This record gives sequence, C-alpha cells and structure tokens, in this order.
Amino acid sequence: MADKKFDRGTTSEARENDPSLDRRALLRGAGLVGAAALLTACGGNSDQACAPVDGAPAILSKKRSLKMVTAWPKNFPGLGTGAERLARRIEALSDGRIGVKLYAAGELVGALGGFDAVAQGQADMYHAAEYYWQGKSPAFNFFAAVPMGMTGSEISAWVRFGGGQELWDELAAPFGVKAMLAGNSGVQMGGWFQKDINSVEDFQGLRIRMPGLGGEVMRRLGATPITKQGGEIFQALSQGNIDATEWVGPWNDLAFGFHTIVKNYYYPGIHEPGSALSLGLNKKLWDDLSAQDRAIIEASAAAENDIMLAEFNANNARALDTLIREHGVKLKRFSDEILKRLGELSTDVIAEVAATDDISRRIFESYAASRKDGMRWGEIGERAFAEARALSAAE
Repeated sequence: MADKKFDRGTTSEARENDPSLDRRALLRGAGLVGAAALLTACGGNSDQACAPVDGAPAILSKKRSLKMVTAWPKNFPGLGTGAERLARRIEALSDGRIGVKLYAAGELVGALGGFDAVAQGQADMYHAAEYYWQGKSPAFNFFAAVPMGMTGSEISAWVRFGGGQELWDELAAPFGVKAMLAGNSGVQMGGWFQKDINSVEDFQGLRIRMPGLGGEVMRRLGATPITKQGGEIFQALSQGNIDATEWVGPWNDLAFGFHTIVKNYYYPGIHEPGSALSLGLNKKLWDDLSAQDRAIIEASAAAENDIMLAEFNANNARALDTLIREHGVKLKRFSDEILKRLGELSTDVIAEVAATDDISRRIFESYAASRKDGMRWGEIGERAFAEARALSAAE
C-alpha cells in the first residue's frame, strides 16, 4: 500500500490542533518545570554554558539536529503518528534546541534497518519494536512482546520497577544502542484468516505473516510463518501469497483495509499481549548528552508510552465496531483447545530463548518473575473487577 494513504496532514497542522504539544502543557505533564527554568536561563537556543540557577551547576546546552528513523509507514495511525508526536515533543521540551527530523520506513533506511542505522551512526535514533532485532539476540523479544507474555501495563512495570531497564541497557550496550519504552499498542488480535480455524489441525501448511517468537510458535504448530513489513502485507494477502496475517489491532487493521480481502477476524492475539515500542539512540550520542537533555528525551518517551496506549485502546474499540457493523467482518474466538496448545508451544519457545546465553537467561528469569507478579495481582485486581463489572453491565 502506498504510504501516502496514511498522510493525516502536515506537522504544523498537527501542532496547531493538538493541545498535548503545547510546550507548557508538555513541561507540566512530564514533570520538567525545573528543566524549563534551565532552558529559559540559557536563552533557549544558546550554545554557551548556562548560568547557575538556584545554586545548580552550570550546564552546557548544545544545539542538536537529530535523525529519527522508524519502522512505520509515513503518518500511519498510532505507530507513525506516535513517532512523529514523540519527535515534536522532544523539540518542544527543548524549546527547539534539539531538532528531530523523522524518516518513515524506506525514506532513509528500510523498515527493519533502524537498529543497524543507529548503531552505526547513519541515524541518531529509531522508533520500532525490539523483536525486529532478534537476529542480534533473541533476548530483544522480551522488550517488545513474547507469546503468552505480559500486557502493556505489566511490561511497563517490569521495565521501570522490576529491573528490566537495567537488563535492557546491558543487552543493547555492546551493539552501541541505548533503548527505552516509547509506546505500546496494547493487546493484539489473533489475525485475519482466509479459512475458518476450528482446530489445531487447521494450522497445518498455513502461510501466515507473523514475526518474532509468535512466528516460531506458528511454525511448531505446523504453519509457515512469513515476515513482511507493514507496507507489504496487503498485497501479499490480496494476491494469495499468504493465507493469514496479523498486524496490530482493529484501528490499524481497518486502516490497512484487510477487511476488503478477508472477513474472518480471530482473537485473542496470544503472540503479542502488550506490544511495547521503543526509542533507541546511538549510545555514543546518549553518553554525550547532558543530564538535562537525557531527562528531556526520557520524559518525552515516557509520555508517548502512556499516550499511545490510551490512543490505541480508544480507537480499537471504535474500529472494531466499524469492522463488524459496516464491513461484515466475522469476529471469532480461538477455541480453548487451540489456546491451550499455543500456550504449551509458547512455553517451549521462550525456554529455548532463555537457554541461548547468560544475558538471555537472566532477562528471562527477571521477566518471568515480573510476569508471575502481574498475573497474581491481575487476578485480584483488574480481572476480578472486569468480571464483576460484566455482571452488572447493561446489555
């Protein structure tokens, strides 16, 4: 599909119409009032050392022009627009001192080329999903999504308060990358299927677009997993080169137009229960940044992580209703038999990743412990409440 299909308007228009990009609101929301004061004292765009503020040490503020490459089509809803919003937030919080030029997939490097481009200094930062780098180390999957893994809120809890970020830093540093959470698309759908999927046997010989460890689970189930970047999926499905595909969820799937080809839409998406997206920076650049600039970038990424998940949750609900009511899509649930087998195979696949090397083992152990905590609290907290709410909900 042509990227221009997803053009939602110019960046200037987005800033005028999106109050979340107002600089003062951003500073308040990110908790960077102190950084704002420093920026003001420095004259915003000064290349000189700042005068001390309230006894704080002097800070050297540099002008920077950074390149961000993404794995997404230009202005694609949620993913592409989220990356653009992140770039503009960094600019706003730095009062324009840090400029960020965004390159969509294929404009500077291919959709899956962001990691190498940043590591080698061809680009300064990427916005992508870490499982795209599993060829570097399968452990990167844990920082995006693993089958039967963590939800969006659970993975944020692990990375921020369960030791995940420290392990992520250890994993990425030898490649010359510093990465952090910068978005989440929430729980995904099981995918679009040309034929009914009623049993485990129905996966035999099925050609399905599914990357990462979820693809390996499909392979062990008897299917043939195929990795294709987003812009290639529609054509492959329409031409019969694949029999099924997953992408993200109703909002993005509606935009891609899969419903014009296939009507069988399955759930739940056990392969990506809470798909984390990341901002990755060249580590030499990161190490050269002042503490102030690091805080600006970290706060911008943290804000996007929260905003994107909220945006997906809001729009997925509306898009699913549109798909069913206006386009005749048939919403179907995988059987318990299928889900049980997917769970068994997921356990096997993840165990093999953990056995790859020491860092993979330690990341797995940390991830598994946090997942266990999340499941235990989830049963008492959100799931119990959801069941109670369902009992009293009006039809």
